[in-house]
Amino acid sequence: CPVVLAPKNSSVAMPPPADIVKVAIEWPGAFPKLMEIDQKKPLSSIIKEVCDGWSLANHDQFALQHADSSNFYITEKNRNEIKNGAILRLTTSPAQNAQQLHERIQSSSMDAKLEALKDLASYSRDVTFAQEFINLDGISLLTQMVESGTERYQKLQKIMKPCFGDMLSFTLTAFVELMDHGIVSWDTFSVAFIKKIASYVNKFASDISILQRSLAILESMVLNSHDLYQKVAQEITIGQLIPHLQGTDQEIQTYTIAVINALFLKAPDDKRQEMANILAQKQLRSIILTHVIRAQRAINNEMAHQLYVLQVLTFNLLEDRMMTKMDPQDQAQRDIIFELRRIAFDAESEPNNSSGSMEKRKSMYTRDYKKLGFINHVNPAMDFTQTPPGMLALDNMLYFAKHHQDAYIRIVLENSSREDKHECPFGRSSIELTKMLCEILKVGELPSETCNDFHPMFFTHDRSFEEFFCICIQLLNKTWKEMRATSEDFNKARKRVMQVVKEQIMRALTTKPSSLDQFKSKLQNLSYTEILKIRQSERMNQEDFQSRPILELKEKIQPEILELIKQQRLNRLVEGTCFRKLNSRRRQDKFWYCRLSPNHKVLHYGDLEESPQGEVPHDSLQDKLPVADIKAVVTGKDCPHMKEKGALKQNKEVLELAFSILYDSSGQLNFIAPDKHEYCVWTDGLNALLGKDMLSDLTRNDLDTLLSMEIKLRLLDLENIQIPDAPPPIPKEPSNYDFVYDCN
Repeated sequence: CPVVLAPKNSSVAMPPPADIVKVAIEWPGAFPKLMEIDQKKPLSSIIKEVCDGWSLANHDQFALQHADSSNFYITEKNRNEIKNGAILRLTTSPAQNAQQLHERIQSSSMDAKLEALKDLASYSRDVTFAQEFINLDGISLLTQMVESGTERYQKLQKIMKPCFGDMLSFTLTAFVELMDHGIVSWDTFSVAFIKKIASYVNKFASDISILQRSLAILESMVLNSHDLYQKVAQEITIGQLIPHLQGTDQEIQTYTIAVINALFLKAPDDKRQEMANILAQKQLRSIILTHVIRAQRAINNEMAHQLYVLQVLTFNLLEDRMMTKMDPQDQAQRDIIFELRRIAFDAESEPNNSSGSMEKRKSMYTRDYKKLGFINHVNPAMDFTQTPPGMLALDNMLYFAKHHQDAYIRIVLENSSREDKHECPFGRSSIELTKMLCEILKVGELPSETCNDFHPMFFTHDRSFEEFFCICIQLLNKTWKEMRATSEDFNKARKRVMQVVKEQIMRALTTKPSSLDQFKSKLQNLSYTEILKIRQSERMNQEDFQSRPILELKEKIQPEILELIKQQRLNRLVEGTCFRKLNSRRRQDKFWYCRLSPNHKVLHYGDLEESPQGEVPHDSLQDKLPVADIKAVVTGKDCPHMKEKGALKQNKEVLELAFSILYDSSGQLNFIAPDKHEYCVWTDGLNALLGKDMLSDLTRNDLDTLLSMEIKLRLLDLENIQIPDAPPPIPKEPSNYDFVYDCN
């Protein structure tokens, strides 16, 4: 930071004006200049002043850019980001630079062309340069180079393959970076370009950089254009993508699954099941399980996200059956119910046995349907007219009856033969359980942009949802008996039992079992008795005393507890958090870090190349925001980045993690927290800095817990026991150690 000396006749150092920043400016072949920039002056005037200092004419052909690794141009929009002590560089203007690169990439010299494409790939990250290059129809030039480049340099590829590979890699990198700014619509690309990109997925399987960028382009095409989805779906097959999952490069595997997810997500409803069948035929699940989930390496966040998306999209295939009502007049559907009855009570006889009168058979069926636990004993098809779970419940029951026949028959016969009114009605319970499992797995909801919550066990079986149901229906039957619930008042019993069963399932899922057998084993350790113990323990920890003296004590100590929580939140902000940058066009690992200064007066933030291990020092974060400049903190739909058009604003989970800091007249700092806990910590901390109340769920929970602990401590019987304010002193060293026993 610059040191400002006080005037001779003053003993107090005066701070520099807020609009003046002191910087160093570089120019190739000259000594850097130290100068003060007045932020009120037009940028063109400042550039002219710098050019005049080095006797450079045509100042309108020059610009300033950051001299760090970003090399981003300084514009009227972003000039406020210049900080004291920054190092800037005088360089050619974005328009002139774009024009030069536009000409250089068309050079007949391969070396010159390669160097130009390398520069273009670097400069294209800057939106200011990107706009100028796109204005020169640069995207069209790159697509033409891709479309014709392979044929043009077919001979060169054999004799100078490394050069050709690098050239193509830089071309695709520049294209991806330019498109990522969202300036050009994806709908403008030709079939020839798509065919070429799709061909690279097979042709350049050994060139990681080309393959990675080709997969990224295909994913963006599918996600951003319905027309391009159809064209890409015609050019690329699942069979062509599968081999890339069997390699060892996790980044390539991640991009490959991302393309599969994009095709899956954008497929029309009538094509989605067909695609799922193809994925099953190609054994995608077992390949992912072997080469990704059970590979001898850790799964990074991006891969975890893509696996989560695939898991959600796979379960969403059940939505159609979940929302389909049963037609009581449909004989084929009625035959499924008849099959359930036959397996349970008449396994050895033929289903079309016509012995006995029609009345006797109807009476027998009615009795059997009652034993099966249906509400409507005469026409059980009526039980499946509620959606959700619709026909999905019947599908699950039939799967259980056919694939776990012994367990199915045991549950049905065991409950139908009870005379103590504690029978668990299989039919009604299956319907309720299916509905609950759909809620737990969020069947029918779009995948979140930020969630990484995939479950390895669902990748261990082709019919994982049905197997999940089979394990849980047996758990429900066991818990029903342990709770001694009765079927007389099924609705009340169902509510109590289902609450316990849901808690058992959720607690088992949080341990992330690696297989369905391991999940089953976890549930066995979570009996109703164990759940009661856990609840009792949690109740004791959160016990709420309601007597008047206790309430008065609570009111007295609450301010100091809130102050303690406030200090904890501010300490967490001082430590800082790494946030992921998201956009609706292409998900990628771009990070930025934000932390509060130890004196709680400034927020330091800046971009990072990768996710940090531990804290990031203040001096490595280039940007600052004084806390005094913060006008407000907004959350959810009120955030500026949630009002923008795009996929993010449609996503409920992203909305719940979004918050923004508003400063100056139009300045804003936008956040998407990595999880709900960090969201609460940051919104609480920022509100505390602004002198506002901390209103998050986390604060309420912490306040309840700490108040409960403090009250219990104060209510201990400590009469005549003086509690010291400081720990006791360490005693003097003994005169000898004769009391020590030597074990040797």
